[in-house]
Amino acid sequence: MKNLLSLIMILILSSCQDKQTELPMPTESKQSFTFATWTNPGGDFNKEKWEAKLATYDSLGISEVLVGGDVDFYNQLIPLAASKGIKIHAWMWTLNRPNDTVANKHPEWYAVNRAGKNSLEYRAYVDYYQWLSPFHPEARAHVKNNVRELTKVKGLASIHLDYVRYVDVILGADLQPKYDLEQTTELPEYDYGYHPIAREGFEAIFGKDPQDFEHPELNTEWRQYRLNAVSSLVNELVDIAHDSDHKMTAAVFPFPEMSRQMVRQPWDDFNLDAAYPMVYNNFYRENVNWIGFAIEQGVNDVNFPIHAGLYSPALQDPKDLEKAIRLSKEKGAKGFSIFTADNLNAAQKAVFIKLKEEFNHE
Repeated sequence: MKNLLSLIMILILSSCQDKQTELPMPTESKQSFTFATWTNPGGDFNKEKWEAKLATYDSLGISEVLVGGDVDFYNQLIPLAASKGIKIHAWMWTLNRPNDTVANKHPEWYAVNRAGKNSLEYRAYVDYYQWLSPFHPEARAHVKNNVRELTKVKGLASIHLDYVRYVDVILGADLQPKYDLEQTTELPEYDYGYHPIAREGFEAIFGKDPQDFEHPELNTEWRQYRLNAVSSLVNELVDIAHDSDHKMTAAVFPFPEMSRQMVRQPWDDFNLDAAYPMVYNNFYRENVNWIGFAIEQGVNDVNFPIHAGLYSPALQDPKDLEKAIRLSKEKGAKGFSIFTADNLNAAQKAVFIKLKEEFNHE
C-alpha cells in the first residue's frame, strides 16, 4: 500500500511538471508596434536628467531609445531604463568617425574620393564628415574593435550602426541648395571609394584601374566592388555581435535601390536583425505618402524587420505626423523611431499619446 501511494504521488508530480512546461512564456511587451527615439547622450551620465527624459518618453509610449555612449554610460542607463520598461540600443557611428583620436593618427585609414582627396583632409559638405575606408584592413579592425567594446555591455536591445556607407555622392534635393550645389551628375569630390587598396584590388581582378575609366562612376563592376566592401564589413560586425548574443540593427537610407545610388549602401545585403530606414521626406522634397512607398519597398526587399525612421521637423503638422506613423504601420513596419522626441511640440506629443492608447488596445 505504501509503495502504491508513493507511485501515485510520483505520477501526480510528474504530471504537474509536464503541465508547467506547457505554460506560455510571458511576452516582452504588450505593444507590438514599437515607438522609439534617437537621442543625444548629452555628455556624462546624469541620473536626474535621464530619469526626467525616460519619464517623458514613457508618457509618450516610447519603449526603446537609441543613444550613443561608452560602456560605463550604458551600464548606468540600462538599469534605469529597465525600471520603466524601456530598452536601450547602443547607437554607434561606424565609418564616419569625427575626431576619432585613434583613427586620426592614421591618415591612410581614411576614404579617398575620385579627385584623390583624403576624407580626413578634405571634408565633404561638413567638417564632421571624416570617413574611414572600408577597404583598409586596419580601419576595418578599428571598427570591429569598437563593436567588441560594446559587446561588453549586458542588456542592450541592439548595437545600432549608423553611417555604414560612403559619403553622400548625391544629396537630397532639399539639401543641395544649402551647400550651393546642383548635383545633376556624380561629382569627383563626392564620389568616394577610390582608396589605393580598392583600386589595386579591382585591378588585380579586372586588369584595369578604375581611375583610368572615362566615366568610372558609371561602371557597374566598380560600383558593385565598392558596395561589397561595405556589406562584407557590416556582416562581419553582425557576426561579432551575434557571437556575444547581441543583436545588430542599423540606421539606413530610405530604401535599398535609393541607398545604392545616393550613398553606396546596399542594406538589403546586410544580415541585420532590423533596419531603421530614415524616411525623412522633406530632404527629398517628397510628401508624406512617399514615406509609405519607401517603407513598403524596404519591407519587400529584406527578410528582417523594418522600423520607420521619422524626422520630427518635417512632421510639425500633427496630421502629417499621425499619417506618417499610420502609413508606416500599414505598409509593414514593426515600429518607428523619431529624430528626435526631445524636440516634439505639444501637438506632436498628443499624437504619440493618442496612438499609444489606440495601438495598445488592438
